[in-house]
Amino acid sequence: MADKPSSGEVFGVPYNFDRPSMGRMLSSYWQPGEGMLVEKPFGVGYTLNLANWRSWIVVAIAGALLWQEQQGVTEGTEGTEDEPVEVIVDDD
Repeated sequence: MADKPSSGEVFGVPYNFDRPSMGRMLSSYWQPGEGMLVEKPFGVGYTLNLANWRSWIVVAIAGALLWQEQQGVTEGTEGTEDEPVEVIVDDD
């Protein structure tokens, strides 16, 4: 039985299951001159290229959304309980 390749593409999506080294991990997240998405150093798919300014916008938006969600959780739990909702089903 032939050995399965540890890296390649399936339906245009890259995969790499080679054991990652520290140098390969760092160089895969910082690739000047490349687009916003680059191949992951380990696993399936793509990751953000932190050398591209568009990636920092994505990180900032994700951070702002996470902060907003955390603020909503802490503000919404101050003495307010969820009230039951009445559902009316019309059988016509």
